[in-house]
Amino acid sequence: MLRVIISGGGTGGHIFPAISIANALCEAVSDIEILFVGATGRMEMEKVPAAGYEIVGLPVAGFQRRFTLQNLLFPFRLAASMYKASSVLRRFRPDVVVGVGGYASGPMLRCAARHGIPCLIQEQNSYPGVTNKILAKDVKTICVAYPGMERFFPAEKIIFTGNPVRQDLQKPVDRAEAAAFFGLDASRPVVLVIGGSLGARSINNGIADSVSDLGPDTQLLWQTGKFYYDTVRQKPGVEGNPNVRVHAFIKRMDYAYALADVVISRAGAGSISELSLLGKACILVPSPNVAEDHQTKNAKALVAQGAAMMVADDFAKTLLAETQLLLADRERLRKYSEGIKVFARPYAAVDIAREVMTIARTPVYDNE
Repeated sequence: MLRVIISGGGTGGHIFPAISIANALCEAVSDIEILFVGATGRMEMEKVPAAGYEIVGLPVAGFQRRFTLQNLLFPFRLAASMYKASSVLRRFRPDVVVGVGGYASGPMLRCAARHGIPCLIQEQNSYPGVTNKILAKDVKTICVAYPGMERFFPAEKIIFTGNPVRQDLQKPVDRAEAAAFFGLDASRPVVLVIGGSLGARSINNGIADSVSDLGPDTQLLWQTGKFYYDTVRQKPGVEGNPNVRVHAFIKRMDYAYALADVVISRAGAGSISELSLLGKACILVPSPNVAEDHQTKNAKALVAQGAAMMVADDFAKTLLAETQLLLADRERLRKYSEGIKVFARPYAAVDIAREVMTIARTPVYDNE
């Protein structure tokens, strides 16, 4: 039996790729056991069991860049997480440990490397976080999604795989069926706005304050996130607008993407991977509140290739005006749609699963 631990989470950008890797492993290996390790209280503790996998939580939390009382607890939580990670390793006895980023991946992979268990990390961004930079020297393989990552990692460990995406997004969708689902007109252009976390406030406010810039024939499909939903839908110009559909969360993202002529999104690695796979023209608004400002670096990597447009967070009020200009410029719309496909890696999960199986071939335990 192949035993695999997949560790990490915190955001959908970490969790959905992790689940895709797990699914690919299950398809490739009939006799396999997978255990997820996440951070207690984070969204992976809900999303992973919903996908059919067992998960264990560590008490680890992130270290804030500004001083907070929570930072005083960081060393104690880290020590407790290291102890629990060691306990998980002794009980589960994995053949390989995979880190996908997020709070839990640091303690889990550090403990695994100390026990001589082969490890793989999947770096989703064009600029790696501190945890993966530290872990790089201890892991066997580093799967990346952007070229030029030898600036940060040992070149001999790097495998270019791309980022896994949710498998359901790859199924063909009928535009008319998708439009009927949301109550929209399939013959008119649709702008999809993807919010959904606390960091989406500036996008939501910028769109709400400039909804009058939406063209009379343009429809807006808008995911605000639960925290902002009630406030946004009651804004003047939004409430009662027949061209605007506001949702706290959009469960049928396959329908939403099928309808979208332009997508307004943050520049997280997971979002960019989905947009690339689907060839969606997009306007990226990097969040300024992420480690190492990695979303700006992600967005600039696409802009440099003529594959997307970037608008700074401070200029969110211009998003709908810029979108209308883009919709009117069919050549630029086509250029973005075609250009972003270069970054697509539809078999990323399969390729990463293959690397996981490769490094798991060497017996780890004395009785094997």
